[in-house]
Amino acid sequence: MSASLVALALAAQQIVVPLGGGKAAPKYPAPLATAGPAFARTCEGRDGWDDPAPPVRVHGNTYYVGTCGITALLLTSKDGHVLIDSGTEAGAELVAANIRKLGFKPNDVKWIVHSHEHHDHVGGFARIRGLTGGEVVASAGAAPVLRSGVIPASDPQFGILPKMAPVPVARVMKSGDTLRLGGILLNAIETPGHTAGALTWQWVSCDGGVCRTMVYADSLSPVSRDDYRFSAHPELVATFRASFAKVAPLECDIVLTPHPSASNMSARFAGKAALFDPAGCRNYAAAKARGLDERLAKEAAGK
Repeated sequence: MSASLVALALAAQQIVVPLGGGKAAPKYPAPLATAGPAFARTCEGRDGWDDPAPPVRVHGNTYYVGTCGITALLLTSKDGHVLIDSGTEAGAELVAANIRKLGFKPNDVKWIVHSHEHHDHVGGFARIRGLTGGEVVASAGAAPVLRSGVIPASDPQFGILPKMAPVPVARVMKSGDTLRLGGILLNAIETPGHTAGALTWQWVSCDGGVCRTMVYADSLSPVSRDDYRFSAHPELVATFRASFAKVAPLECDIVLTPHPSASNMSARFAGKAALFDPAGCRNYAAAKARGLDERLAKEAAGK
């Protein structure tokens, strides 16, 4: 991680690196050493969108508060919190329960942001906004979907996804924009492909003097209804490839994804695979590029 990012994160979070003596380090809820294996045990063989999972402190002020099958992340600060994704409408209740289990108050969530505008990730936005009072931040591509609850006809999954409860959008962000709240500084990166409004997020979380660059990389998967052919939409294929090229070089110590299985999060939480991996974003982008190539090959073969 660059020295400038670390310095910015430490200053923003007002973290003091101990030089010896003084008070003992504070204790945080759901430590990875115990909560990570508990997550893996609970979710073994279960990856349903609304399968309850225990919360996990991933690193520093970053907490996993989602379900077994859908990620939601809570970024905390003394001035309020940011929630990334809500899960489904039913899942939003589980997310709020996990926030409470950690000892945080749902009404301290000030901003609610998204990965992409499909119901398994943002279908609970209206519900979680009602539970927290937080305001919704969206990309320009996702904002109309969130405001209407309707997936556009241009979406490869149009016709197979349900309508969502509409929710007002308080702020629209584009690549290069930042969202700041107390010690939280989130960088927005537009990574369309899976949806037109998909966002990837990057931030720094510090635990004492150990700072990690976190990336919540969007799904980037070529998923569609049965009659859709990506090969008939070369402009969308080019959009996917441009997004892979954005994610691959990101400074990225810990990569997290909207579906935990996409980045082997259960095993990584349990200590069976590396959580800290500076090559995580590059490897993730490469895997998604292979997935797109495989889909195009199948279409070319008439499968």
